[in-house]
Amino acid sequence: MLKAVVFLKKREDLTREQFIDYYENHHAPLIRRLLPSIAEYRRNYFDLSRGTRLDEDRQIGFDVLTEIWFEDRKAWEDFLAATSDPQIIQQIAEDEQNFIDRTKNLCIGVDEYRFASGAVESERLTA
Repeated sequence: MLKAVVFLKKREDLTREQFIDYYENHHAPLIRRLLPSIAEYRRNYFDLSRGTRLDEDRQIGFDVLTEIWFEDRKAWEDFLAATSDPQIIQQIAEDEQNFIDRTKNLCIGVDEYRFASGAVESERLTA
């Protein structure tokens, strides 16, 4: 699978709860409808009260990390084609104005690595 991550910043006039509500109940369904080549679509909302080493001087600058997976290269290319379509991108952009600060968007392709839980335990036990 291919993966991209998107960092988004909420509009300053919205509370965290309003931001999450809009994303979950309006924007996420719109994205699923307009971009059907996405295989999996997860939103991870930052909760700074549960962070470590975060204080007023150390802000992360984003409110959510969105993960988007694609089954294969063709699905990724279909996604790129759809997001190049002026009608689709206009609908997305207009909706984003309702809840995010679009000047702060950051989308990055990533290579994801993980340990299977058994492998992590085995490595720790033999280290």
